[in-house]
Amino acid sequence: MDSPPPPRDRRGMRTGFTTGTNAAAAARAATLALLSGTWPAAVTVSLPSGETTQMVPVETYLDAQCATCCMQKDGGDDPDVTHGALICATVRHTQQPGIWLEGGQGVGRVTLPGLGLPVGEAAINPVPRQQIHANVLAALESLMPDAADYLAHHGLLVEISVPEGERLAQRTLNPRLGIVGGISILGTSGKVYPYSTAAWRASVEQAVQLGAYHSPAHLVLATGARSEQYAQQIYPQLPELAFVEISIFTGVALRACVQQGVGKASLVAMISRIVKTAQGRMVTHVAGNPVDFAFLAQVCTEAGASPELVAAVANANTARHVLELCQTHRDMAPIERLTDLALTQSQRFVQRLGGQLALEVVLVDFAGGVLVVRQGHG
Repeated sequence: MDSPPPPRDRRGMRTGFTTGTNAAAAARAATLALLSGTWPAAVTVSLPSGETTQMVPVETYLDAQCATCCMQKDGGDDPDVTHGALICATVRHTQQPGIWLEGGQGVGRVTLPGLGLPVGEAAINPVPRQQIHANVLAALESLMPDAADYLAHHGLLVEISVPEGERLAQRTLNPRLGIVGGISILGTSGKVYPYSTAAWRASVEQAVQLGAYHSPAHLVLATGARSEQYAQQIYPQLPELAFVEISIFTGVALRACVQQGVGKASLVAMISRIVKTAQGRMVTHVAGNPVDFAFLAQVCTEAGASPELVAAVANANTARHVLELCQTHRDMAPIERLTDLALTQSQRFVQRLGGQLALEVVLVDFAGGVLVVRQGHG
């Protein structure tokens, strides 16, 4: 039995499923097999977006102590380095009550701060962790009337592995980020969207056009799915179509706003995108625009930061690490200065287009809290 083909987006391109979704599906199937003694022909897996999909195990192993299931990642029309890779989960009984998660062979391990995961932890990002836990729990609930009581007295250990992960990781940014030994388990929506730059740019332009029709006075440009979710909490009065997920295409979105005659645009972003925009990067993909830590150290100096903070920022690992350093030193002036620069660079970009567009830049943290707001004028 083959897995159903991934759905297609509005352009007719196939979406795929993240490593996180594959890990969650494998963990759910392995849990069902361990506790029932038989493998499901297919397993329904829930996505962080609230949707579900079906996946079919491609490799399985079962004995009295553990169950191992592997799914083959289908990236749809976005064949990244993990397309076709086996994503596996081994579930075994443990004496510690509850559901426990760890990384096995081919899953990277965090060695540097600033990535949102503790040093030493497996590189399984927070949303996939929640997704794996939710699907294991759903498997339990489908087999027994009181899963909560079972977990109060029994434990399940879920180990995620990627047999080719260490080799594949050499073709990713993981080594540069201090993630060693394998790939990261990723995904915020559970899906992988087709990575075609021309089509992607066009979709951003179309979204701005649609948004301008329904909310001409004010559009909110969010750089990712989580940023968009947080933006909707910041501006609850705006209609849904006023929110545009622009991904890496800040400049494309601003140009489209000018062309569509939008009155005001609010850029809502997390620290890494604020840093890139402050550097004047209107396309903010990490591969082409690395964070300039010398620039960040200079910003700290201009903001009056202590020599200790300036030195720490110069040797930071990520933009998130810089934010954490400023918070630790109780000095947010450099972060405020960065937001000012992001606004200034965006205004200059609009001015070069000869447009009139009031701008606002909002920096949010990783839980959706508003850290800095800067207002400009058209």
